[in-house]
Amino acid sequence: CADGRLYVGSHRGPDPEVRIAQHNDGLDPSAFTYSRRPVRLVWACEFQSVTDAVAFERRLKGWSRAKKKALIAGDYRALPALA
Repeated sequence: CADGRLYVGSHRGPDPEVRIAQHNDGLDPSAFTYSRRPVRLVWACEFQSVTDAVAFERRLKGWSRAKKKALIAGDYRALPALA
């Protein structure tokens, strides 16, 4: 987000840029991202099922900022130590 926060969300569909545009268009004033625009996509992953995507999203939301930043940077070896 523009304020430096890391927002974790999910998108159902082939193009996550559609969801990014929705956030940046500010369609929902009560949304977490509304006052933190513009937002940009820094990491994405595709899942075979919606259930798996939602489960991983919930897991990520519980991670520390340091662990999220390691994921974004692709530093997968650091993830266990940041648990």
